Amino acid sequence: MPESQNIEYKESWRDEYIKWVCGFANAQGGKIFIGVDDKGHVVGLQNAKKLMEDIPNKIRDALGLLVEYHYRTGSTKQLLQGTALTQFLLNKTGTKWDAIPVDCVDFRDLDKESFGIFRREAKKSGRMTAQDLSMTDEELLDSLNLVVDGKLTRAAILLFHRRPERWFGGAFVKVGFFGDGPDLQYQDEIYGSLFIQADRVVELIYLKYFKARISYDGLIRVERYPIPKDAMREAVYNALMHSNYSSGVPIQIRIHKDEVLISNDCVFPANWTAETLMRRHRSEQYNPRIANAFFRAGYVEAWGRGIENMCKLCKDYGVKTEYTVHPGDVMLAFFAKAEAPMENATEKTTKKTTEKTAEKILRLLRENPSLTNKELAEKCGITEDGVYYQTKKMKSKGILRRIGGDKGGHWEIL
Repeated sequence: MPESQNIEYKESWRDEYIKWVCGFANAQGGKIFIGVDDKGHVVGLQNAKKLMEDIPNKIRDALGLLVEYHYRTGSTKQLLQGTALTQFLLNKTGTKWDAIPVDCVDFRDLDKESFGIFRREAKKSGRMTAQDLSMTDEELLDSLNLVVDGKLTRAAILLFHRRPERWFGGAFVKVGFFGDGPDLQYQDEIYGSLFIQADRVVELIYLKYFKARISYDGLIRVERYPIPKDAMREAVYNALMHSNYSSGVPIQIRIHKDEVLISNDCVFPANWTAETLMRRHRSEQYNPRIANAFFRAGYVEAWGRGIENMCKLCKDYGVKTEYTVHPGDVMLAFFAKAEAPMENATEKTTKKTTEKTAEKILRLLRENPSLTNKELAEKCGITEDGVYYQTKKMKSKGILRRIGGDKGGHWEIL
């Protein structure tokens, strides 16, 4: 019988194995066999009788006092401390971190703009009825399970308070643009409720931090950003939704020329790895009440498919994604596709478009030399300034000549 979740073999006894007993007790129970090697072979004990008396007494004395918490997972033992210990104790009571009520915060302290953002997005998503959205703010909070015994929960404050960082020091987002290595060139900090942050962070990144590569499809201007916007939105929403806000560390978004790194503190379910995130997995939230509000607003999926969809978007776009899981945080990396400089392609496309427009103007003037700039603009689908630019260029090259004034005159093709 091999070692497993609830079976452990030890060739001899050491007092430190009391930790293994504690680990079994905090999980689903188990057995430690003393005098058995790792392969399950009995090797015997010289002091078995004495150990039969000593071990129960030591366990009684040790576990009857305040001891470190140990947790058995798979065939290993983990020491629980800090956030992991807090989460373990909460789970034992069936309570989640974001469901804990907070004293001395009133409904009237919450932010009207945040409620407005939620109602706007929930209406678009169709995940709440018109009747739901017509409720008062207090009724809406109660329907989202954000109130416990008449008190606002941590989730309610994070989602709807204008300054949640007063209670949770890391409840904001830092965005920075880096040059080579650690060279920070400029940065922003985005504060407010989670709904305000969700509403503003992605737009800020695309307006200020990303530079679009410009090309043309005929007369249509095409902007290509380094990361698909829907994928970036999914990544930011996931960070806001799953962050461990008790750590005091903000979400950090590092933007480099060809790379974007998004990191947030978090508490992962037992046995989850980076590979778990990258394949299909069950939906398991650290902050289920925050996650539910984001779902109602249409920000995220409810079945753990958001990361899968994000990765597919990036793959189709030519962007590589990679997760790195540390004991207390997770980092998502986007690696933008290396492309040839777009300036040359833009100039080439613009030149081709210009030539087509000029040819069209010449064809129209051959048919009717008296056409005005306004009439040419309408027929070519461009502005009058565009027509003026094209005709001026052709006059300078000796292709066109204007006979007479703007009124009553005509064009002559040389």
